[in-house]
Amino acid sequence: MKSLVIGALAGVIVSSAALAADPTGVWLSQDGDAKVHVTDCGGALCGSVVWLKEPIDPKTGRPRTDKFNPDTSKRERPMLGLPVVTGLRPSGANRWSGLIYNADEGTTHHINLTVTNPKQAIIVGCVLYVICQTERWTRTD
Repeated sequence: MKSLVIGALAGVIVSSAALAADPTGVWLSQDGDAKVHVTDCGGALCGSVVWLKEPIDPKTGRPRTDKFNPDTSKRERPMLGLPVVTGLRPSGANRWSGLIYNADEGTTHHINLTVTNPKQAIIVGCVLYVICQTERWTRTD
């Protein structure tokens, strides 16, 4: 009986650790302005915008677009559905590395995403690997 209880507890601990380390799902940005759905995209993780606090551009009265994209042919892409996280691959315990696109500036940055618990992830994005910014995302699914 004792070994059965220990085995069951070990299973719960392993399951909790696995859940904490899973970056897939829907995440709310730190500022609460967007939700990103992170999923498997053929061996790496990717994420697209699935919700915006303000989906309508107040200047145009139309849905927000990727208007700051350096590629002018992409500036009319709707923000909803826009891929913003690409190529996330495991890079350590509960950690993934890849790219994030900042649609507010039209820039792409290298990031590390670390799942700190089942409801929270920390994103660290860097420019030239020296100027870094940290943001906390909250799981919302």
